[in-house]
Amino acid sequence: MDENKISFLVIGTAIMLHKQIGPGLLESAYEHALTFELREKGLDVKQQVPLPFIYKTINLEVGYRPDLLVEGKVIIEIKSIENLAPVHFAQTLTYLKLSNLKLALLINFNSYRLKENIHRIANNL
Repeated sequence: MDENKISFLVIGTAIMLHKQIGPGLLESAYEHALTFELREKGLDVKQQVPLPFIYKTINLEVGYRPDLLVEGKVIIEIKSIENLAPVHFAQTLTYLKLSNLKLALLINFNSYRLKENIHRIANNL
């Protein structure tokens, strides 16, 4: 399954989840609920997968961990905050670069309409 099909499934699932439980919960609640729903759909979902940080040939164990990795191809970064800041977009793009992946979704569940708070971030896609 390619990145676009995965992101389509994730977006639909996130919107369905948001309609059921609404805004205002902790990020971890949305992370676990979204993981459950995506796995129910048969997708391979890993939570808090460590990313390597290699600086001048040295692998530094610094603990960068995107919230979800779906099918080994798409990073999902979950927020539950009032407003996303530019640093959240930059962080998500950095995760893509560190992992050599092409697509990420930045989702802010603390919103009235989730559709307006789902952002696709691409890295050479």
